[in-house]
Amino acid sequence: MPFFDALFTLLSPGQFAIACLGVGVAYVIFGMAGFGTALVAGPVLAHFVPLAAIVPLLALLDFAAAATNIARDRHAADRTELRRLVPLMAVGSLLGAALLLWGRPDALQWALGLFAVGYALYALSGIQPARPFTPRAALPFGLVGGVFSALFGSGGFLYAIYLTGRLPNKDAIRVTQSTLIGLSTLTRAVLFLLAGVYAQPGVLALAALLVPPMLVGTAIGRRITLRLSREQFLRAVNAVVLCSGALLLWRLWAS
Repeated sequence: MPFFDALFTLLSPGQFAIACLGVGVAYVIFGMAGFGTALVAGPVLAHFVPLAAIVPLLALLDFAAAATNIARDRHAADRTELRRLVPLMAVGSLLGAALLLWGRPDALQWALGLFAVGYALYALSGIQPARPFTPRAALPFGLVGGVFSALFGSGGFLYAIYLTGRLPNKDAIRVTQSTLIGLSTLTRAVLFLLAGVYAQPGVLALAALLVPPMLVGTAIGRRITLRLSREQFLRAVNAVVLCSGALLLWRLWAS
């Protein structure tokens, strides 16, 4: 069948099995924190899939996972924070697209990685902040998160930092985060579609066949989160932020 012929121009059956395992683990993290799939799925897929196909592929899967979380727990999303962040995220995405076209954005990745590692180490240290973030903090986090989402597909942890500093309820943090990631990835997926990226042989086929491990991983992550206290949940989120920043810095250093 052409569908499967297209798939196996990218992966052999053994490689596909490894990809399923990596994606399943990645979406356990997503089901818990609402972001972070690139931390696991990206490096695994990079061994078998052309780099140009990984970001469009994960954009489709992230949108589907976010939509699953929203469909199950949409009542938990904080609409006030969404009204603050979504317009700022949109403006930041436009700025990021402009930088991508006319600037030299690679140097910004060092700042992003260092900030992620520094903040996560601070949060995991147990030092308590003097007070939660004020609503004004939405301005830098929303704008900068949009910029880095457009540039590198890696702005999700910035939204997580803001939301964990604002919302007392872990389910509200997770579902609001998923909503933001869903909107962000939908925008990227539409742009990839218009650019003809999804016309590449095997990309849509592979995305469709990776949906089951994505759904299983997301469900497991959600179930784990429901059993965690808020403090345990925040430690898990900050650990993902730390690993995301450290992996970004390692990739920059290695290249």
